[in-house]
Amino acid sequence: QVQLVESGGGLVQAGGSLRLSCAASGRTFSSYAMGWFRQAPGKERDFVALITRSGGSTYYVDSVKGRFTISRDNAKNTVYLEMNSLKPEDTAVYYCAAATRWPAELRARTRSYDYWGQGTQVTVSS
Repeated sequence: QVQLVESGGGLVQAGGSLRLSCAASGRTFSSYAMGWFRQAPGKERDFVALITRSGGSTYYVDSVKGRFTISRDNAKNTVYLEMNSLKPEDTAVYYCAAATRWPAELRARTRSYDYWGQGTQVTVSS
């Protein structure tokens, strides 16, 4: 089992940047594929990005490609989401998630992930 704790959210102006972190407990962090999701008020939780166990491959939803970067440091049991050129529509609670099995083409489905953090609020003002 793994516990996930997100941090780094906050209020930023449009065009600004934030770096989210997700710290994981346990010794088996490198055995999980790690994802980021976000949920705006009144909307479903949506996929943002995914990184493989080794960090060798990454996947993004089209709306954040070129602006967001997911990375991980297995020695620190941490996954990151670097967010640049932020837009008001990026406002949401951001969640990290861990998958014990590689989600493959099901990476956008919340059911593909086994563990979730509590979320961190990101607010982008116009």
